[in-house]
Amino acid sequence: MKNNKPFFKKKNFEHRKDFPVQAQPFLVKDLSLESVGKTALLKGLVDGISQTEGPTLFYLDDGTGTFTLKGFIGPGKRAYPEIEETNAVKAKVQIKEYNGTLEGEIIKLEKLEGQDAEFVKKQIEEVQRQRAKPINTEFLIKSKILEKLKSHFIKAATEIRLAIIQNRPIIVRHHNDADGYSSGFALERGILPLIEEQHSSSKAAWEFFVRSPCAAPFYEIDDSIRDTSTSLRNAAKFSNKMPLVIIADNGSTEQDLFGIQQGRVHGMDFIVVDHHPYEEDVISKEVKAHINPFLIGESGSEFSAGMLCTELARFISPVLNISQIPAMAGLADRINNPEAMEQYLKIAEKEGYSKELSKKIATVIDFVSAKLRFMEAREYIEVLFGEPRGKQKKLVDLMIPYINDLESKGLEIAKSAAKTEKIGDKTLQTLMIEETYPGFGFYPKPGKALGMLHDWIQTEKKLDKVVSAGIMSSAITLRATDGAEFSVHEFMNLIDKKIPSAFVEGGGHKNAGSITFVPNKRKDILELLREYLKK
Repeated sequence: MKNNKPFFKKKNFEHRKDFPVQAQPFLVKDLSLESVGKTALLKGLVDGISQTEGPTLFYLDDGTGTFTLKGFIGPGKRAYPEIEETNAVKAKVQIKEYNGTLEGEIIKLEKLEGQDAEFVKKQIEEVQRQRAKPINTEFLIKSKILEKLKSHFIKAATEIRLAIIQNRPIIVRHHNDADGYSSGFALERGILPLIEEQHSSSKAAWEFFVRSPCAAPFYEIDDSIRDTSTSLRNAAKFSNKMPLVIIADNGSTEQDLFGIQQGRVHGMDFIVVDHHPYEEDVISKEVKAHINPFLIGESGSEFSAGMLCTELARFISPVLNISQIPAMAGLADRINNPEAMEQYLKIAEKEGYSKELSKKIATVIDFVSAKLRFMEAREYIEVLFGEPRGKQKKLVDLMIPYINDLESKGLEIAKSAAKTEKIGDKTLQTLMIEETYPGFGFYPKPGKALGMLHDWIQTEKKLDKVVSAGIMSSAITLRATDGAEFSVHEFMNLIDKKIPSAFVEGGGHKNAGSITFVPNKRKDILELLREYLKK
């Protein structure tokens, strides 16, 4: 940052014969293409060492950034074997450019000891803490809920910025729907420029950042083990640090706890940005930061994760081309907050995104998410979110008629197969998903198909006390109107009490969610659902 004070002074080197006056002290952040050819003096910590078939690469972190130093004594031979990771060093290097990236050819590299080493470490810590503070701490809109959560945003942004500064990889895990992708993309836009700046290389965005959708509506142990095993491999192979994992549009419930705890055993840290309810906050004590309206006594139906993550991304860095995302994410997730939505929609309109266009983009994202499944597809997702906007418009115009046709067919299929029954003054609508639709990859997805069917029955039959259930062999997707007085979490608790051998898991919002169970208990759970609706 411009206000950072250098943690060494030129006079410290002037009396040393091995560091002549003509070599200039530099901070990593001040190195540029104009520095090429100059002899520079650098101090910092060795953040990593990599032995290639040619030179030995030392990654020097001085608190303002990371810079690659090349030492060569022979093909594949370890240069400066006395230098190890975490050592404080001083280096005299010639600045060069290789494949568009700056690097330093080592003239002399020396390990610092005692007070000299402690001084460098202390100064680096101070610089890092100063750099990690968010520059922007103002929200896009005026909102009492956001203001009450402000300290949580500042904490999360600080931890993310600090992880980047400390050269820790970042993994973003998000739900596999339009709101989840909005969350992940907004965070990606806020984080990648800082990673590239930190490492003085655009390639660092691939080495130090991964964004990946979650199939389940929580951070399941499968994803946790995959993230951990990949990170441990990278630590062993490339000397990477263990990552900071950001869980978006998931992460706040007891179902997320085991996956988070498993990762922490191996040195991973976590941040959660979510808007789903929980029975008890068991997550905050396990993570570096936790953002969720329920933490401050507010409802998650008033802010989607995409809205929250866009605000967080702006605290992380001065990111561009994301201010239109909250409106789209809110529409996709049916957020019930007229005051906030009106403000976000006005911002989107100024960016050239009408309400209708935002809905179309959300539809295309939802469709693409069904096809990508677990793929990161970074460049394709960039196009969906308007980078470049001309290509986004062409893609939306091309795909919307096709998707609308699929949705119309999907609804007709659902209507032909759905069954309804009256339970007191309520209507239970059931749809056997696996018997009605083809398998994986079919669009609309089960949740989407059930949602359309749920909307249709309310409009067509003028019903306001409806519970719709999409039934599979070991899962049920649920939608309910407010008038039905239904709660996904209450129903899950009832299953736990009455049918403990079903081993139910899942979550969501009060009126919308999914649960899983062992297949041989499906009949019992459906009977219990009917009993629950009689209350």
